Amino acid sequence: MKKKIVIAGGTGFIGQYFEEKFTNLGYEVIIISRQPHHLFWTDSVGIVDSLEGAEMLINLAGKSVNCRYNEKNKKEILDSRTGTTEILGNALLACKNPPPLWINSSSATIYRHAEDRPMTEASGDIGTGFSVEVAQAWEKSLFDFQLSQTRKVALRIAIVLGEDGGVMEPYLNLVRFGLGGVQGTGNQMFSWIHIEDVFRIILFLQSNEQLNGIFNCSAPQPITNRVFMTQLRKTMNRKIGLPSPKWMLEMGAIFMNTETELILKSRWVIPDRLEKEGFQFTFGTIGEALQQILKSSNKIQ
Repeated sequence: MKKKIVIAGGTGFIGQYFEEKFTNLGYEVIIISRQPHHLFWTDSVGIVDSLEGAEMLINLAGKSVNCRYNEKNKKEILDSRTGTTEILGNALLACKNPPPLWINSSSATIYRHAEDRPMTEASGDIGTGFSVEVAQAWEKSLFDFQLSQTRKVALRIAIVLGEDGGVMEPYLNLVRFGLGGVQGTGNQMFSWIHIEDVFRIILFLQSNEQLNGIFNCSAPQPITNRVFMTQLRKTMNRKIGLPSPKWMLEMGAIFMNTETELILKSRWVIPDRLEKEGFQFTFGTIGEALQQILKSSNKIQ
């Protein structure tokens, strides 16, 4: 019988990458989604059936935070994370032969704005505000489930960089139009990870059966916004990049229907547990990551 993996919320940037990778490894990949041609969230019997005998459940579901934080959107952001996690936990409880590993995404933004020191799983300070509250509720909904046969991992994922989506396109456009200077002070830390390393971390957690709990999913060398924009201009061969002060970003965020927190919050996150367990990153520096992404997508001009 073909080995099987279930990806919940698997139609986005990360989910599509995982689907292709796992399919190439010979897995049957079942996607749970609100999109057509997939298993619907309302199909509780189908979800239990899909999880029976699966090797792993990966939950990436959640409304994009790239929106204005009005009351309607805030409710959808929270409910789309905690609600889906609860559906999956209840489905696992109903399984006779549940997957041995459940990986649930979380967010590196759970830590406070940090320009003074890096945040590890053991010593990081949890922040305050809406985004932090969402990440806390998300993790609580995972760890509240008592599952005797299934390991649970919460991945606190930093900003994911890759070819076909995610945050790269807006940053590339800024550089193309000569606006690729610093955003705000430029001193805010930019914690990032290449999408290939996210996938490799999933395989690492699958094969190391003693691991569970919280893991920071970020590259070992976070950088400042200033260094990130400089490296991006260099990789794209663009010498000029005008800065975007905070007031300009706040005006632009209203027009673009988003929040400045996505750019201005200083995320200084270190993958301490993964490194101590021996995980080796393929893309450890921002230069290596950007070279691969821009070469593969023919964006270097």
